[in-house]
Parts: sequence; structure tokens; C-alpha cells
Amino acid sequence: MTANILTVDDSASIRLTTNVTLTNAGYTVTEAADGAEGLAKAKSSSFDLIVTDLNMPVMDGLTMIEELRKLPAQAGVPIIFLTTESDADLKARAKAAGATGWLTKPFDPENLVKIVKKVLGR
Repeated sequence: MTANILTVDDSASIRLTTNVTLTNAGYTVTEAADGAEGLAKAKSSSFDLIVTDLNMPVMDGLTMIEELRKLPAQAGVPIIFLTTESDADLKARAKAAGATGWLTKPFDPENLVKIVKKVLGR
């Protein structure tokens, strides 16, 4: 069974790189350009994993995670931050909000796939 992954990032080039990387690894990818769009897509579809940026217009990744975690259907869905941020306090806040993992940009595509496989347990 192919895992469905939602990627949320305001950068078109990062969305493209993430999409190509995950699609080539055999995953089905849905894209959103900001946290509000990501939240709406997560409410209307079922995803096995969410990969999100932190700093985005409209709604940031941290707020999106907090909103997602309020939804019973999204309670167990793993969420990976893919961001330029590496601040320890921010990582702690993300973890407290419900983030599963953290990957710093620019990222190594092989590393992303490795983390996705680990988080999905396959």
C-alpha cells in the first residue's frame, strides 16, 4: 500500500523537490502552499504523514500542527518539520505541539526518504 503524504511549504521549489523525491520513492504526494491550505486538505483527506515548513504566510507550520492535533482523525498522524530553523527552543515547541521529527533545509533527498520510511515504519 502506498502511503499518502501531505507536503506543506510556501516555496514552490521546495514543494517540487519534496514531491519528486517522495514520488520517486513510491509515495503519493499532495501539496499545500501554506498552513491554512494544509489544514484544509488534512481535514478533507486522509494522510499517513505530513511534512511541513515552519515559516509560511497565512498560517505557520506550528499553528497548523496545533490545529491538526485538535482533530481526532489527525491525532496519530506523524508530522515532520522541514525548515531552515534549527533553534532548540523552537524544536521543543514543535515537539510539544505534536511534531514527530525535524529535518533542516537544505535537505538531502536520501535523508528525507530515510526519515519518512522510519516514521512510517516501512
